[in-house]
Amino acid sequence: MPVDLDPVSASVRPTLDRRFAAREIGLANCRKVIRASANAIRNLHRDDAAAADRLIAEAATLLAEAQEALADHPDVLYAGFVSDAAKEFAEASLTRALFAADPLPLHLDLAIDPVPFLHGLGEAVGECRRRLLDRLRAGDLVEAETMLAAMDAIVDLLADLDYPDGMTSGLRRTTDVARSLAERSRSDLTATVVQERLRDDLKRANRIP
Repeated sequence: MPVDLDPVSASVRPTLDRRFAAREIGLANCRKVIRASANAIRNLHRDDAAAADRLIAEAATLLAEAQEALADHPDVLYAGFVSDAAKEFAEASLTRALFAADPLPLHLDLAIDPVPFLHGLGEAVGECRRRLLDRLRAGDLVEAETMLAAMDAIVDLLADLDYPDGMTSGLRRTTDVARSLAERSRSDLTATVVQERLRDDLKRANRIP
């Protein structure tokens, strides 16, 4: 007589069906979070803070819906796609604050786990470098120096969080990349400052009778 597996199927399918449905909602929302966050950062570089704010608010709502849908399924909630979306959302939110010189939101404010938050903070260093280079081209050394100071502060914080990579999903690598970007930015800013001083010296020399 064949083994009757119908009871097994009947017992596992409802749970897996619910898990799958929740995953599909979470995955779709997380894709939208990543897209909205990327577009928010693009608008920040265009100095359109209002558009960026709308997209960040949209991302926050979508991420909260994903987290709620997955609340009863922690094995899916802590899957990679949720952390990736949270990281991108954190990066957009932190970049917004850094560009505006506002207090940085905490991971509790954003309702996300500290690990993707810290990765987002590290990746915001790249956005600060882009902003710094834009300000150098515009001749705004003051804001460029402000961006470099923010980059240095972030790198110092991340380097001080000396936890195993298994706990932080490889935060050490993110920190190393951020440190490299900060050093390159320091070199760019220093070269520009030296050039400006030389230009000013030449102007003064040419005015001497």
